[in-house]
Amino acid sequence: VVRGELAELKRHTSGHVYFTLLGGESRISCALFKNYLPYVPKWPRNGDEVLAEGSVSIYPPRGSYQLIVRRLVPVGEGAAERARQELKARLEGEGLFDPRLKRPLPRYPEKVAVVTSRTGAALQDVIAVSGKRMPSCSLIVVPAQVQGYDAPEQIVRALSRAGQYPGLDCVLLVRGGGSRDDLVPFDDERVVRAVRNCPVPIVSGVGHEVDETLSDLAADVFAPTPSAAAERVFPDRREILRHLAHWRSSMTSEVEGAIASCSKDLASCLQRGGRSVERKLLERRSSLMLHSSCLQRGMERRLSESRERLGKAAASLDGLSPLRSFDRGFVLCEKKGQPVRSARSLDAGDEVTLRFRDGDAAATIGERRNAGAAAGKKN
Repeated sequence: VVRGELAELKRHTSGHVYFTLLGGESRISCALFKNYLPYVPKWPRNGDEVLAEGSVSIYPPRGSYQLIVRRLVPVGEGAAERARQELKARLEGEGLFDPRLKRPLPRYPEKVAVVTSRTGAALQDVIAVSGKRMPSCSLIVVPAQVQGYDAPEQIVRALSRAGQYPGLDCVLLVRGGGSRDDLVPFDDERVVRAVRNCPVPIVSGVGHEVDETLSDLAADVFAPTPSAAAERVFPDRREILRHLAHWRSSMTSEVEGAIASCSKDLASCLQRGGRSVERKLLERRSSLMLHSSCLQRGMERRLSESRERLGKAAASLDGLSPLRSFDRGFVLCEKKGQPVRSARSLDAGDEVTLRFRDGDAAATIGERRNAGAAAGKKN
């Protein structure tokens, strides 16, 4: 690592960057090839003091030494802040900080990854909050250096590993308190892009309540401290129980009110329906009595008419009865039980029965006289 003043900064059409580092009376030519440009978190200007990490090689055409730079970091408050603002403007222009990209946190997380130093106080803060508020949630610690020159690369790798855990609900990116310079890794472009590209919602809590990092702007939720970040992720179990009790009470009241309203409506319907049924029964009963009376009168009229016709028929039959002839002195003559209708059917000596109204008598035919012969003898 070489520290010096940046000078003669040039960008070649090939994409490579060439510059010179000055240190008192010393100087060294430097080359930063385009494939390492993403590792420059903030671009310095000529005159800025920088740290350059790389390896020394010989430039054959001139036979001179040069530094092949892999990382370039500005040093000094003015240069660093200027580079930070330029990076912020560029990333904001790309839409990395668009509020519409923010994702809501899961209401009741079951698995949360914590990207932080394994030995830092931030991890203990998160464990304490989760154990108090939601102990059922599983914590996955993905260790990373969160301070120093190598921190950006480690944070990017840790976020990549965390996003690969199956069933993960969200990620906590946290670190303990420190100075503004300690937050430099969270202003690194690689870290900011990794935060924005995290496959699950991510909460940033880097332990600095005054300054805001670019990772805070890219995260879905920002909190000033690790404890505050954990409180945003883990709901309070006691608060959940209070909400459940309130919802239960509200639902019970609503159900009881609905039952009371339905019971009232049902009683009203039954009351109206009972009066309607009673009225219909009375109407049907009156109709039945009316029809019954009409039927009875009709039957009596038909019976009277039938009796009158029967009397007339009886009188007619009585007039045609042979008994009436007996009353007038006629006699019924039977031969062998059969009525004798003509004198020609009788012969002398036939035995006959003479039937009168009040009895009968046996007789023997002594002589038969035909009607014509009897009339001639009389004359």
